[in-house]
Amino acid sequence: MTSDGAPLRLVLATANPHKATEIRAILRAAGAAGELVARPESVPEVVEDADTLEGNARLKAAALAAATGLPALADDTGLEVDALGGAPGVQSAYYGGGDHDSAANVARVLDEMARTRRASRTARFRTAALIRWPDGRELCALGTVEGVIAPAPEGDGGFGYDPIFRPAGGAGRTFALMGAAEKDALSHRGRALRALAVLLVES
Repeated sequence: MTSDGAPLRLVLATANPHKATEIRAILRAAGAAGELVARPESVPEVVEDADTLEGNARLKAAALAAATGLPALADDTGLEVDALGGAPGVQSAYYGGGDHDSAANVARVLDEMARTRRASRTARFRTAALIRWPDGRELCALGTVEGVIAPAPEGDGGFGYDPIFRPAGGAGRTFALMGAAEKDALSHRGRALRALAVLLVES
């Protein structure tokens, strides 16, 4: 809610329809009141060249807030694989060499893990979710989920690295084998957005 009691309007920085649907569902389930506005097509992609997830989320949210005059919600997520020294990390969206090419990203992670001598397949997803107002005010929350990397893709749901990530508490299944509600309850993005919703209510 705004200071005058009106529902808060937030513009989403993401142009990924899967992520936008996930964000809307998580915030709705968290009881965060307000209207989520799709990113205008006239606003170009933001170069994500920060060295942290929070920094990239800030770049995207600040650009959308400046372009639209509305508070903007952005997030950035990284997959950290222990056997790869924490890679792909902040480069997760571009790890396969393209721009958000999920198949190439997954293929590179699996190929590099096949060539490493380390037996551990432990990994984690981290998400930074951030709201930025046009006046520079911010709220930011983080979410993390531990898990392991599957030896091959499993499942057709989700997006990104979901087919190879088996989260703790998921009964050995990848995110791509779960329904949307079950994934949101366990996921890094779900945890970050629920924490952000609490901050938003308290602000």
